[in-house]
Amino acid sequence: MVQILREVQEACDWISPEAIDRLQATLGVPRTKIEGVAGFYSFLYLQPRGKYRILFSDNITDRMQGNLTLMERLCSSLWIEPGKVSEDGLVSVDKTSCTGMCDQGPALLVNNLAITRLSEARIDEIAELVRSNTPLAEWPADYFTVDDHIRLPDILLGSQMAPGDALRAAHGRAPSDGLMSSNMRSWREGLPTGLGGPAAMLDEIKRANLRGRGGAGFTTGLKWEACRNAPLKSGQQRFVVCNADEGEPGTFKDRVLLTSYADLVFEGMTAAAYSVGARRGFLYLRGEYRYLLEPLNAVLERRRKDGLLGADILGIPGADFDIEIHLGAGAYVCGEESALIESLEGKRGTPRNRPPFPVTNGYLDQPTIVNNVETFAAAALIALKGGEWYASIGTKHSAGTKVLSVSGDCERPGLYEYPFGVSIRQVLADCGARDTQAVQVSGPSGICVGPAEFDRTIGFEDIPTAGAFTIFDNSRDMFEVARNYVHFFQHESCGFCTPCRVGTALLKNLMDKLHNGCGSPYDFAEIEKMNQLLQSTSHCGLGHTACNPVLDTIEKFRPAYEKRMTRKDFAPAFDLDQALAAARQMTGRDDPGAHIIAEEFGEGSA
Repeated sequence: MVQILREVQEACDWISPEAIDRLQATLGVPRTKIEGVAGFYSFLYLQPRGKYRILFSDNITDRMQGNLTLMERLCSSLWIEPGKVSEDGLVSVDKTSCTGMCDQGPALLVNNLAITRLSEARIDEIAELVRSNTPLAEWPADYFTVDDHIRLPDILLGSQMAPGDALRAAHGRAPSDGLMSSNMRSWREGLPTGLGGPAAMLDEIKRANLRGRGGAGFTTGLKWEACRNAPLKSGQQRFVVCNADEGEPGTFKDRVLLTSYADLVFEGMTAAAYSVGARRGFLYLRGEYRYLLEPLNAVLERRRKDGLLGADILGIPGADFDIEIHLGAGAYVCGEESALIESLEGKRGTPRNRPPFPVTNGYLDQPTIVNNVETFAAAALIALKGGEWYASIGTKHSAGTKVLSVSGDCERPGLYEYPFGVSIRQVLADCGARDTQAVQVSGPSGICVGPAEFDRTIGFEDIPTAGAFTIFDNSRDMFEVARNYVHFFQHESCGFCTPCRVGTALLKNLMDKLHNGCGSPYDFAEIEKMNQLLQSTSHCGLGHTACNPVLDTIEKFRPAYEKRMTRKDFAPAFDLDQALAAARQMTGRDDPGAHIIAEEFGEGSA
């Protein structure tokens, strides 16, 4: 359903009532279901949004790079209000969550295609292209250039493994000289003679102590084993799903892995399928990475022609596996594995109750493994080099390496790969950070660390992370950082459960109240209550972690909050004078007589 709706929109610019009528007749599903699915995803439109749908990335790093000023410039040039469609129906301009371009922002999406490195000159050029109704295919190609920015490679980002090497090793045959890359040949003496079949491949994954790289850190071998051992009912099969919906603000490692290491990822997926006995696989690609769809499909087609996907892979009877790409449509919550599966099934991306877990009741209620892009890439290396080799890297409880998406206040933003156990201080030194007051590790749902904690390490023993590493120097207001993150959580709440739907909105209102100068100690107490409520009653992890950035910054950067405490006693958030701003604008008045001063009625009475 999601793929059909996306394709209809790409052809027609929006999903019209006539299109829904036709889909209802063709698919045999109620109109309410079609509209319900379309209404869930922020990149699907049931109302016209113009030929050019421009969305400015509103991650905190884009804010730091001046995205709002550039957005105002474009809106002024096109005579359009943010969030609305131009009077001629040609264009709409709005904001969206992180687009995964934090290392080369500010960025925007035009019809879901990314444009990076925005500047005033580029904004003026875009305005002219829109006004002249220039087809998107004729826009300058350099607008759409997205660089990898690999700053420090290790075993994964430095890999030059030839397609098929890992699969041959997993099946029990060492890579052939004809297909081995030069650095693989240099490892010839250290290569295993072959892992020896599905069970042996699974044993190597367990021996490697590989843990999920999406943030939760569940042991990969145990997940695969549970899926392999899950009973199948008549007509059922097992599935392998790659979660490429990296929506956590500040994370962009999967973007690079899919751009330059797609074979490694697909090889890992195929090795996983070989281990668990799966025949079908899906790559769930986030909608913000729409530009990668055709290149990734081309890689899949090449692998089919080379006998690395399809029937009898590498001539192994019964080794049948193929991969299909599903493109998301703008829903952060679909990064949660059960919500992702719901979306794959053509539904709203609402997280499921667990248990049962996907390994026994996943896609179409059949055994399914869901792993992160980086996890599958690491699995391919393990298939080639063996579990002991992989376990020898990193720390006792955190084997292997971790790819960090470094952005913010540093000289060299980009990807840095380290063996687990690297310190925050080392990463800051390598990327050229200066006068750092804070690092947000693992995005808004992660942890904010201050200078006293820079000797802490990246690893499951200390600070686990999905990969985001956002740096803030002493010029940044950490209250505004937390406020941006809170706005993100409120925007991305799926709305399924009341605690999260209402709680994130109330938390946003509290932060906005502090921002507007109406804060009091009462509001601190309300934030604490909100955190307890969200953690104990929310349906999924989004609600559980929504208060994290606020509580962390209150604890470590309290002066940023205290300077906004203008009242000792409770003050209402509603400001009558501010509420009349629209009326003043319409009447063209801004004289003292057009303002209401709270003190005229007694403090707080306004």
